[in-house]
Amino acid sequence: MSKKRLAAGQPDQAVGNGLLDRRGLLATAGSGSVAALLTRPTVAAAGELALEPWMREPGSPFVGYGQPSRFEEKVVRVSTTAPGTTGTGASRTPHHLLDGTITPNGLHFERHHSGIPDIDPDAHRLLIHGLVKRPLVFTLEALARYPMESRIAFIECGGNSGALYQKDPVAGGVQALHGLVSCSEWTGVRLADLLDEAGADPKAQWILAEGADAAGMSRSVPMAKAMDDAILALYQNGERIRPSNGYPLRLLLPGYEGNMNVKWLRRIKVTEGPTMTKDETSKYTISLPDGKALQFVFPIEAKSVITRPSPGLAMKGVGLYEITGLAWSGYGKIAKVEVSADGGKSWAPALLNEPVLAKALTRFRVAWRWNGGPAILQSRATDDSGYVQPTRARLIADRGIRTIYHFNGIASWAVGENGEVTHVYA
Repeated sequence: MSKKRLAAGQPDQAVGNGLLDRRGLLATAGSGSVAALLTRPTVAAAGELALEPWMREPGSPFVGYGQPSRFEEKVVRVSTTAPGTTGTGASRTPHHLLDGTITPNGLHFERHHSGIPDIDPDAHRLLIHGLVKRPLVFTLEALARYPMESRIAFIECGGNSGALYQKDPVAGGVQALHGLVSCSEWTGVRLADLLDEAGADPKAQWILAEGADAAGMSRSVPMAKAMDDAILALYQNGERIRPSNGYPLRLLLPGYEGNMNVKWLRRIKVTEGPTMTKDETSKYTISLPDGKALQFVFPIEAKSVITRPSPGLAMKGVGLYEITGLAWSGYGKIAKVEVSADGGKSWAPALLNEPVLAKALTRFRVAWRWNGGPAILQSRATDDSGYVQPTRARLIADRGIRTIYHFNGIASWAVGENGEVTHVYA
């Protein structure tokens, strides 16, 4: 589709229903007129600024641990708990109220199978045993003496977005439908270093990772992954990991489904084959239409979601807006994200904010001129392996609707003429 100049000094339209070419928008920004297009600020002299109460008296004192502004009290996780339990369930990250790519520790999603254990770090131990020459037991103090490294990586629950397998669209927004993914800087010890020290048997092809929670949550992990980029994480975004995310020690497997990143890690057993634990047989398998099931589907496939506009964030009148969201892939880096405002009939390339890192969340942005009419917003991610995020219809055709895991189909938000945004299938 050829581009057409909208008006003098305004950005080029790239595709259907008001999406704008980002190069045209940046050129407009250079001319100094983009602020008027985006916000239409009130014209006022500096002397007309009010002298607010907080400018007239000293502010609050220092505190030991900083907290968000009281005006941001709605930026919180929402949680669901299994009936009859107090800590089995999940809490979800409010991505629609955040920006950037790093999730604050207090908003990182949670998934617990039997609540959050209150672990004394001085009493906690990590055992490495099985097919090794030297079984080893580590205290946290001993682990802290090993060389550490940091990795920025997302963790996504295998059941994130699983509601989109349902026949009819569920009423919900980014947090309710897609909030079981978060991204942090994780710091710890390379698992490969400890396995080398223990003398893992060359014929061992797997490990078993077990947590110290009451559920004894455990998963089998290929040895190749354990020796590649796995780390035993002690820190998250610079501070000790919080209890809800695995304090004092968790396994990090960048790009693998969240359940495998075992929290409260207490034991690693080196084995010839997978252990077939309850958490990888009764759960975390993908049921197919023919009655068979996919097991050991470990990497998270390329995926994206628009975080703004989205349900709960109504449009405030016609004009220029930014469409923004997150994209990620367990296979590697995000290569590109395309955005549509007409339900997939046409697509425009989005700007990817740096840094674009492998197996981490990537922020994308594109300008959109909303004319007040109906629109269906979608995003489509492609990673550097060449994998392209499928449509929901394609994913359902391949997997059916008998599973809740690894949904990565294109999600759709409908914008009504009243500016309200809702979840739809398109």
